[in-house]
Amino acid sequence: MRLIRFLSRLAFICNICFLLASFTQWLPVLPDNDLLSDIIVLGYLVSLIVNLIVSLTLMILMPAGRLRRSGIPVWLLIVNFGFFTVQIVLLILNRHPT
Repeated sequence: MRLIRFLSRLAFICNICFLLASFTQWLPVLPDNDLLSDIIVLGYLVSLIVNLIVSLTLMILMPAGRLRRSGIPVWLLIVNFGFFTVQIVLLILNRHPT
């Protein structure tokens, strides 16, 4: 249970990097350097993988009734799942532009 709690927190941090990476396309706030490349990799690549692992694990834990014992706050579950759905939608839209 400690691992899923850690992965949920990691997913939240990666989701913040996803927001920053998405906003740097329209608002070039950060200069081009190593920090920006780390944010882009964490935001676009790692966040999708970690969110997939966390969401699938939580979907398995929810029917088993072990979700409450994991100690993950409800707001973190909702935020991570919301970001995961947004990332999947953006992945589909970018794959098949209209």
